[in-house]
Amino acid sequence: MEGTLRNMASIYISKGDKMLLLYRQGGRVVNDVWVGSAGGHFEEYELNDARACVLRELEEELGITGKEIENLCLRYVTLRRSKGEIRQNYYFFADLKDGMSGEFFSDEGVNRWFPVSELTTLEMPFTSKYVIEHYLKVGCKTDMIYGGIADGEKVVFTEMPEF
Repeated sequence: MEGTLRNMASIYISKGDKMLLLYRQGGRVVNDVWVGSAGGHFEEYELNDARACVLRELEEELGITGKEIENLCLRYVTLRRSKGEIRQNYYFFADLKDGMSGEFFSDEGVNRWFPVSELTTLEMPFTSKYVIEHYLKVGCKTDMIYGGIADGEKVVFTEMPEF
C-alpha cells in the first residue's frame, strides 16, 4: 500500500417515494451495477469540495444543475481499501424539484426510477449497497452525516457529530 487515494462522489435523487439510479456501463472502476443518479471522481480543483464534484457530475451525466434539485446534503463518507488504494466516497442525497419531468438520459449507462422498497434488492457496489440499506433504515430519519468503514464483510457506520 503506497497511500494512493481515489476520491469519488455520488448523488441519489428522490422524487416522492422513488429514487433515480444509474446502471453504469463502461466505467473505469464500476461497471454493470446500479449506482447513484450521477457520480464520479474528483477533479484536482475539487479535492477540498465534494459538493462541487457532485454538482459537476450531476450536470455532466444528467444535464441538470443544482437549481433543479433541492435539499442537497452530504450524508455519508465511506472508506474502503481495494486494489492497492484507499477509496473515499462522498454520498449526497437530494430531491428533484417539483415541475421537473424526471426523464434523464446519460451516456454513462441507463437511468431508471425505482420505488425505494426495491432498492435493497439491486446489485450495487459494495459500499453503496450498505449506504442505501443504512439510509433507508436510519439515515432518512435524521440529518446526521455518517462515516462508514468497510471491513470486508460489511460497512460499519457511526454518526459524525460536529464538535
